[in-house]
Amino acid sequence: MSSRELGLVLAQQLLGVDDLHYGLWDDDLPLTFSNLAEAQQRYSNLILEALPPPEEGGKKVLDIGCGTGHLLTQLLARGYAADGLVPAPKLAEQVRRRLAEEADQERKPARLFECAFEQFPVQAHPGYYDAALFSESFQYIPMSASLPILAQIVRPGGQVVICDFFQTEHAGDGGPGDRSFGGGHRMQAFYTELERYPFALLQDVDITRQVSPNIRLLDETLMHKLLPAGQTLNRYLSTNYATSWRIIRALFRTVFRKKLEKQKYKYFSGHRTQAVFERYKTYRLLVLKRETSS
Repeated sequence: MSSRELGLVLAQQLLGVDDLHYGLWDDDLPLTFSNLAEAQQRYSNLILEALPPPEEGGKKVLDIGCGTGHLLTQLLARGYAADGLVPAPKLAEQVRRRLAEEADQERKPARLFECAFEQFPVQAHPGYYDAALFSESFQYIPMSASLPILAQIVRPGGQVVICDFFQTEHAGDGGPGDRSFGGGHRMQAFYTELERYPFALLQDVDITRQVSPNIRLLDETLMHKLLPAGQTLNRYLSTNYATSWRIIRALFRTVFRKKLEKQKYKYFSGHRTQAVFERYKTYRLLVLKRETSS
C-alpha cells in the first residue's frame, strides 16, 4: 500500500465518511466534524450539477480517481452509464464491493478500470465518453498525460469536469507555510497547457472560500487535540519507561528523521491554516467542452 493510499483509507476509517475529498461549507452549515458528510455531499452535488444531464439510455461518464465509489454509485442512480477508474488496490476492493451491493439489474453495470489514468486503454475507447470527471484527482496526473487522453476519449461536444485545487502565483515564495500544502498544478500552467488541446473553458468557478474551512477544522483538531494528547503521552512514557522510550525515540529519529521533520513542519508548525491555504491554493470547479474539430 502506498503512503497516499494509506492516507486515503485512514481518512475514511478515522472520520467515518464515504468520500475522500474536501467538503463544501456554505454559510448555513456549521463547521463541525458531525457536518462533514453533509459538506462532502454538497461538494458531490456541485459536480453532479455541472455534468450534462442524463438522457434515456444514459450518458457515458468516466469517474477518474473514483475513491471508494460513492460518487460513482450516485452517477449510476441518476441514470448515467458510469465507469470508474482507481489505481489503488485497497480502494478498488471497496469500489467493487459497493458496486456489488448496489447493483441494479435494470441498468448497465459500471466497469472499473484498476490502473493509473496514464495506462487507460485509450485505443479501445475513442470518443466513447460523453463526460469525464475528476473529484480532487486531477492534481495527481501530469497534464501532459491527462489532457491528451481526455482529448481522445471524450466525444466532440462532450465535457470534462474538474473539481480540485491548484497552486497560486504565491507558491514557492518561501513565506510562512509555503511548504505546508503539497500537490496541485500551477493554475497559470493549466491555462497555458489547455490552449494546446481541443477544449473550451465553459466554467471557471473559484470555490476556495467554501472549501478552505476544511483546513481550519483539521488544523484545530491537530493543534488543540492531537498535539496536546501526543505531548501528554510523551511525558507519561518519558517518566515511566524512560530508558525504553529514549531508545525508541532515538531509533525513530535515526531511521525516519527527514520524514518526521517534514511531517512535523507540515502538520504541527502552526502554518497549516485556512489563511495559508487560501494564499497558496486556489480551489476551482472547471468545466471544459470538447470542441467539435481539433
